[in-house]
Amino acid sequence: MAGKGFYNVTGGGGILKTQWSLIAALVIALLTAVFAVINVNSVQVNLLFSRVSIPLILLILGCTLLGGLIVGSFGIFRQYRLQREIKRLTTQLHTLQEEHTSTVEANSDVTYDTTGSSSTGSTFDQDIEQPSSNPDRLSK
Repeated sequence: MAGKGFYNVTGGGGILKTQWSLIAALVIALLTAVFAVINVNSVQVNLLFSRVSIPLILLILGCTLLGGLIVGSFGIFRQYRLQREIKRLTTQLHTLQEEHTSTVEANSDVTYDTTGSSSTGSTFDQDIEQPSSNPDRLSK
């Protein structure tokens, strides 16, 4: 039962990789929250059309949230593209399997004699003469 366990780190990682990703995300979120709470002073933010004075904690949390949304949208797009590729390859695999099956079924009737020429199974038995124990037939 190799490769089916909880600690399978080969072949994609599975559950363990997901757990480490979750732990890393929680640590980064905790560090960001601590950093934001420490910096509570108001700052001037220059938007192209005006200036706004907002607390630095909101600016840090807002930028972190915006970054998470951007990274998440790239991940969702990548997953969608990979699922579409899997569907296309699965369809191609089924088509090739059907072609292979039909080719094997078409060739199952064809047999080969010792000279390498092919014939159908029904005429194959007629082409080969069976030796006979009749001595008169051997003299012919």
